[in-house]
Amino acid sequence: MNTIYRRVLLLATVAIGAYVGVWAAFFPESFYVSFPGFGLHWIDVDGPYNEHLIRDVGSLYLALGAGSLAAALSRSALPGRVLGLVWTVFGVLHLVYHLAHLHGSVLDVVGNVVSLGGSALLGILLMLPTRREQPTEPLGTTGA
Repeated sequence: MNTIYRRVLLLATVAIGAYVGVWAAFFPESFYVSFPGFGLHWIDVDGPYNEHLIRDVGSLYLALGAGSLAAALSRSALPGRVLGLVWTVFGVLHLVYHLAHLHGSVLDVVGNVVSLGGSALLGILLMLPTRREQPTEPLGTTGA
């Protein structure tokens, strides 16, 4: 059974996916010069503008958010745990890149690391079983 705890975490990833995804996919120039907003600049300091790449990033985030929404609406915990794996892989690789390419003010660097680390942490938390969940068979087994 899907728990309230997991649904809240999934809805947080839906919000991340929607915020980044809509902005990047539909307003790529604004995303490039203004992301994450609030007077900070995390994208334009890291290379020239590439509309195709930014729209692809937006599409990726929208797809992650859509998967998270579907998992949040599921009665089963398994889709949420699978999306946790997906967010973890993406989040850790994304964080590692940015840790190796820190740019901007102290506020930019701290904000970047905290937000990307938080996104990866959400994925990790989504993978974990809750106390109410019974152990499940590994993917691809029938338990027969």
